[in-house]
Amino acid sequence: MRILGREDVAAALAGLDAAVLDAVRTAYVLHGQGRSEVPFSGFLRPPGDSGSRIISLPAYLGGPEPVMGLKWISSFPANVEKGLQRASSVQILNDLDTGYPLAVLEGGQISASRTAASAALASRALHGEARPVHTVGLIGCGTINRRVLDFLLLTHPGLRTVVLQDAVPGRAEILAAQLSEELGAGRPGLRCTPGGLAEALSADTVSIATTDSTYWLDLAAHPDRPAHQVVLHLSLRDLTTDSVLGAYNVVDDTDHAMRERTSLHRAEQEAGHRRFVAAEIAAVLAGEAPAPQPGQTVVFSPFGLGILDLAVARTVLAAADRAGIGGEAAGFDPGRHGVTAAPAGGTA
Repeated sequence: MRILGREDVAAALAGLDAAVLDAVRTAYVLHGQGRSEVPFSGFLRPPGDSGSRIISLPAYLGGPEPVMGLKWISSFPANVEKGLQRASSVQILNDLDTGYPLAVLEGGQISASRTAASAALASRALHGEARPVHTVGLIGCGTINRRVLDFLLLTHPGLRTVVLQDAVPGRAEILAAQLSEELGAGRPGLRCTPGGLAEALSADTVSIATTDSTYWLDLAAHPDRPAHQVVLHLSLRDLTTDSVLGAYNVVDDTDHAMRERTSLHRAEQEAGHRRFVAAEIAAVLAGEAPAPQPGQTVVFSPFGLGILDLAVARTVLAAADRAGIGGEAAGFDPGRHGVTAAPAGGTA
């Protein structure tokens, strides 16, 4: 079985963002064509800790190179106060002929990359060619939004200003300084600056990736936002019900998005219907989605489908194989069957 640890995955991902973006797009298209299997995610919560959870995401993705497997991801928000990553993940790929485990990869970087790529892909598709993006607001200065910026720079080459906002004092300033150092040479015209919530919400595209689950953000309280703003609602539980019901809503999968107390789930419970969802992202990518009303805010709320992790993991594994990265571990198959092996030509 192939094993790729944290450093292996990081090395394989280096310079791979364009391929990751294409893999995510292809996965969405295949899902829209019904060429995937995505059972509902399973949620495991430690007793007495309502904020922490571990989620299982089994999936199958068809197409020319079918793949199946499981993402097992934890989210423990208290880790951040200890200087640790909030989320950790393991990605398992299984052989389609035998079902045996084929590869195990450190999945945190894969998960962050697929989330960020899906957000940037949606931002480009929902703005369209006629609405170039020059400003981005990042609400939440964690790992996800850091990766979101990488992919937004890929999908919006005209991006000039990034406003960073975080509820914890000092985090936006730290990330702004890091970004200026990391991106300054390659993007001399890019300005990354900390700012308040209203300033972040004045951008063409806004990405919300927080650990808050209190439905705290009322978009109507910020009426000076630009027309046809695209809000990437990645953490799923920030927007108020009224914000959802007043927006042009796009999801990755409607049935998945209406679960686990997401803002859309609450909106469905309050409204008694799902008609406020205008389209799934596959229809947008195919040019088959209805157009929003002039000036209407567009909200993309991706629940996070396991097929994206499969697509990115497959891309990472191929890159690692080409570069000779990673290792092999024996003993993760169940071995030969004591009775059936002999008739099949093996030894019992």
